[in-house]
Amino acid sequence: MTVTPEQKRDYEETQELEDQLKAEQARSKGYLDQLKYLKADFENYRKRMEKEFREATQRSNEKLILNLLDIIDDLEMAIETGKTIENSNTLLEGVQMIHKKLCTMLEREGLTRLEAVGKPFDPNKHEILVKVPLKDREDGIVIEEARKGFMFKGKVLRPSVVKIACKEEGSEKE
Repeated sequence: MTVTPEQKRDYEETQELEDQLKAEQARSKGYLDQLKYLKADFENYRKRMEKEFREATQRSNEKLILNLLDIIDDLEMAIETGKTIENSNTLLEGVQMIHKKLCTMLEREGLTRLEAVGKPFDPNKHEILVKVPLKDREDGIVIEEARKGFMFKGKVLRPSVVKIACKEEGSEKE
């Protein structure tokens, strides 16, 4: 069978169009791959920015709460002082009300007090102020809090300053 010049031209045009189509398909696939990578990069960027924003917010909340802890300390001292003054019921009740509201607000934000008295000393949560030799207490047990400790959303924000029991000197010889 012989091929006419028209058939040859049609065949060549068809080949050329198919080659152009394949080239465009390859270019389209390249653009699609680039778009997929950009989408993944953007999702990673968005997640990283959200995480950094949450961390920055938590750091600023921690700083604020750390400052408010001094206010709580002052209010607690005022409450104790108010108990010793005659006819101080109104003052005492007002300060107690403010203290309670402030503590409630901080608890809603994620602040919790560290319970220390009667528990074993934990260097992650406590700082030793003094060791007190006692016969009737187990070694390393917290017997008194000089300053309350606090956790913020599971992280120790301020350790408790505590007095702990220790064995009396000479008790090992007995």
